Amino acid sequence: MCRNIHTLHNFEPRATSAEVEAAALQYVRKISGTTKPSKANEEAFAEAVDEIAHITQHLLDSLVTHAPARNRDEEAAKARARAAVRFGTA
Repeated sequence: MCRNIHTLHNFEPRATSAEVEAAALQYVRKISGTTKPSKANEEAFAEAVDEIAHITQHLLDSLVTHAPARNRDEEAAKARARAAVRFGTA
């Protein structure tokens, strides 16, 4: 379930609110053990996603680094290369 949570810090351009929301959703899905909550738990689930997205954005805004910003396309290419080696599709 958590394969969609990616590093969001130190990229140019910065992480979008949609990326932060997607990471929060994946996190809540993982810890709750469900991808879709029951009607009784929908409100708590949605509230948790909103709160985690908010605090995640706050964290990203507060982090400081002296390293140069990473390029999303280059990092994605590196990840594909690692997967190719790992799964033998190289």
